[in-house]
Amino acid sequence: MKFVQTDQTLDIPENVVVNIKSRIVKVTGPRGELTKNLKHIDVTFTKVSNRLLKITVHNGDRKHVAALRTVKSLVNNMIVGVTRGFKYKMRYVYAHFPINVNVIEKNGAKFVEIRNYLGDKKVREVPVREGVSIEFSTVQKDEMLLIGNSVENVSQNAADIQQVCRARNKDIRKFLDGIYVSEKGFVEDQN
Repeated sequence: MKFVQTDQTLDIPENVVVNIKSRIVKVTGPRGELTKNLKHIDVTFTKVSNRLLKITVHNGDRKHVAALRTVKSLVNNMIVGVTRGFKYKMRYVYAHFPINVNVIEKNGAKFVEIRNYLGDKKVREVPVREGVSIEFSTVQKDEMLLIGNSVENVSQNAADIQQVCRARNKDIRKFLDGIYVSEKGFVEDQN
């Protein structure tokens, strides 16, 4: 069954500007600017007013209409990112060998360097994605904060760090060592 026309509307906050040109969405807000290329998804953007964005799918089947909701969520995450920002907290978990984590710079690129994981001599390095800053908590021991405007970059960086600290060829019920996401939230609280 095809749907003739399906719409989704998205409210734009006061301090955010959304520009769309040939399905390249550019969102500017108080925390910065994010750009996303959505040319591969066949949707129509209409700016009803400066505060309202309408996203439309014409003659779409179920999967096409589902993509419409995905596009709305992507743009909404961009708006939240430039207004409030995203913050992921990660905790180091170890039974015996304390995990040592540092941020290093190599050839102009930043890396998260993980040493002494399960007592290994191997140094694990995870590249820091664009727009993500990494801080170490002064309040809580063995905690690291990933902060950025793009939820995709922040969450993927957290996943990369967690994935590189996997106990391979061991019983994961017993070997719980690693770096795990403990909390997901926003940099600025909503008023």
